[in-house]
Amino acid sequence: MKIALVHDFLVRLGGAERVLKVLADMYPGAPIYTLIYNKGAVGGVFPAERVCVSHLNKWAKIFGHRMLFPWMPEAVEKWDFSQYDLVISSSSAYAHGILTPLKTRHICYCHTPMRYVWDYSHEYLDEQGVSGLVRFYLENKLSKIRMWDQVASSRPDAYIANSKTVGQRIEKYYRRESAVLYPPVDTSKFKAQKSHENYFLIVSSLTPYKKIDLAVQLFNKIRRRLVVIGGGKQENYLKRIAGPNVDILGRKPDEVVREYIQNCRGLIFPSEEDFGITPIEAMAAGKPVLAYRSGGLTETVIEGVTGEFFNNQNLRSMEQGLARLFLNEKKYQPRRIREHAKKFSEENFKKNFRRFTAKTMCAER
Repeated sequence: MKIALVHDFLVRLGGAERVLKVLADMYPGAPIYTLIYNKGAVGGVFPAERVCVSHLNKWAKIFGHRMLFPWMPEAVEKWDFSQYDLVISSSSAYAHGILTPLKTRHICYCHTPMRYVWDYSHEYLDEQGVSGLVRFYLENKLSKIRMWDQVASSRPDAYIANSKTVGQRIEKYYRRESAVLYPPVDTSKFKAQKSHENYFLIVSSLTPYKKIDLAVQLFNKIRRRLVVIGGGKQENYLKRIAGPNVDILGRKPDEVVREYIQNCRGLIFPSEEDFGITPIEAMAAGKPVLAYRSGGLTETVIEGVTGEFFNNQNLRSMEQGLARLFLNEKKYQPRRIREHAKKFSEENFKKNFRRFTAKTMCAER
């Protein structure tokens, strides 16, 4: 059986790329089609000889890939998949919109319908800081992308959502059903550990949406140690507002991040996410998680067992949640927390994905 993989962009190694890496390992003979490819950023994981890149790649080197979004629908439609029996798209933007012949099955592993044209469109434009004619131009282009996305949503033969939260979006915006299969997490890298070095940890991109500044303000107030790992446009701002007990470390290699997760007292997760891999990694190390009660974290964190929630993204609510974590700290059992995390292991993902694929290939159209 000839198989191809499709992914929106290969410009960084994030959560979606971790899923793609597992799929690439499952199907080692499958080429990877992508709109934009940055060999320097991802070549060590996705070698160039395996990647089929779109014609937009050369322009991304000049203008940056974000400026090219009006031409991306046309670019994914140009790929020819007539030689393949199965195409697996890993999509949070455009990859699901490929065109496949009748004989070719198309399974979409959907990280989310593209949020900046659906439920996050107004906030997205506000974050770009644009107004006037530029905002009018972008609104017009995003509206056209939204119409294309609605049409393109009918193209996959089957959808897999990476969480129930994403499944609800697929149903709302695409009017499609989906199976739920949580992303794979390499839980084997960690071990249950009760000891810690008395710091709380955040691992995240540093953008306004992530609400990292809220956690920094809280830890400034309570004078507890907080370590923040990640990069983004808020990094310098967070360094300016951070007190002496808060360390903003910037981006760090995976092995350094693993060490910080293994030795933290707990993980702080202030944002709404579709799934959230880092909280699973922290739980694999037996560490409790304090999370905002929304999105995929409500599906992975068990209140009072593997962590605690706070209900609103404000200082008071987060402080109340952290107080509950301190109160229950002696009740948390690292081995039990780790056992829960193992439900999201790579082994379970591979087994369930193969089962779903076999069922889809055998189903009548």
